[in-house]
Amino acid sequence: MATMTISLPEPMKAWIEEQVQKGNYASASDYIRDAVRHDRERLDPDYPLTLEELRDMIAEGEASGISSKTLEEIFEEAQRIVAERRGRVA
Repeated sequence: MATMTISLPEPMKAWIEEQVQKGNYASASDYIRDAVRHDRERLDPDYPLTLEELRDMIAEGEASGISSKTLEEIFEEAQRIVAERRGRVA
């Protein structure tokens, strides 16, 4: 994985550290990766996912536990998300 050094205003740094301390993220790097991923999805929904991103998404899904939704509901939600990312509201 590549390394990047960034500078942040103190309030942003404190916010990230607070999110890590609360257990919302494992590290500041995880927070930044998540923020970049969400920003990229918002600005360029057709950008292809990397294998690492797919693995991260699978891990997040597995960590969320068993869903009360039916397979049909999950599939419909997935279709809606894809349509939204491509600019077509389902």
